[in-house]
Amino acid sequence: MVDTSPVKVLHVVGARPNFMKVAPVMRAMASREGRFDQRLVHTGQHYDEAMSQVFFDELGIAAPDDNLEVGSGSHAAQTAEILLRFEPVLLAFRPDWLVVVGDVNSTMAATLVASKLGVRTAHVEAGLRSFDRGMPEEINRLVTDALADLLLTPSPDADANLRREGVPESRIRRVGNVMIDTLSRNLERARARQTPQRLGVEPRRYVYVTLHRPSNVDERGSLAAIVDCLVELSRRAPVVFPVHPRTRQRLADFSLVETLTAGGGVRLIEPVGYLDSISLAEAAACVLTDSGGLQEETTFLRVPCLTLRPNTERPITITEGSNRLTTVDRLRGDLAESMSRRLSAEELPCPALWDGKASERVADALLER
Repeated sequence: MVDTSPVKVLHVVGARPNFMKVAPVMRAMASREGRFDQRLVHTGQHYDEAMSQVFFDELGIAAPDDNLEVGSGSHAAQTAEILLRFEPVLLAFRPDWLVVVGDVNSTMAATLVASKLGVRTAHVEAGLRSFDRGMPEEINRLVTDALADLLLTPSPDADANLRREGVPESRIRRVGNVMIDTLSRNLERARARQTPQRLGVEPRRYVYVTLHRPSNVDERGSLAAIVDCLVELSRRAPVVFPVHPRTRQRLADFSLVETLTAGGGVRLIEPVGYLDSISLAEAAACVLTDSGGLQEETTFLRVPCLTLRPNTERPITITEGSNRLTTVDRLRGDLAESMSRRLSAEELPCPALWDGKASERVADALLER
């Protein structure tokens, strides 16, 4: 007899990059009436409203069934708390599949708990590698992919990375980029917000900046050099800079806020929600970031992007997209060059399977298993 009972799926999110990935997956599963029984756990790794709740509201994600309220802390403390608090939730629900997304501490910790308890795990966005083990996210990616039973990849380079690590083909399934599912679904809503106009900047005439990684903001020397570049740039074009709490604290610690804002060309604003971020990115002359998600979003939007990092786990955004890596030393010249570029769909078609249907393929993959 064929078992027609629903597949029990437990989703885990912990930080804002996860929300854009889990939303379309949960929607795709919900659209298959009776096929899935879903539950959502929020670890609380990002816990303030500006960094978390606004994304649930904008993306139409139902309130989490469980919130572990882990909060901030060192990587070790945060991971340990998730391990302790997530295990009872997993035991109570006993899912057929744990679905984790991305590469944050919550992703790795939940996978470790499931592996110890014999619960199958599917990793959405598997196989991405920066080859820089100094990045905490790289450790999370390696551990998660080593333990997960089903590796759902966004791109050919991710497949190749997993094969090189000895992962059997039976565990690898390329589904495409679920971030693009969310972006394509919400693009018109984002445009309707007219965020640049509300902030008083002219489309195609400003630079959109997001920076928060420790390598860029935790040392005074590197952050001061970035501030100098932004101040110089702001004499030619406005700079819109939603400031991550970590970055705001470092700017204050190093007495750089007045230097950055004295000329009036750099607009420091509070962190923005998903729709405002997309509105700002699409209308920018150039995006400067150290975020993974914006590298992908600007590739889809064909907006020149500079990633202030020595490497990226998303090389397809360079080989097939609008992204370039930069350094503080090269930043002035790279910004000037990038601001003069604008790419059309004919010049830069989207990578394969970045078609808004990746989440449907995720649901298919779990049903087939």
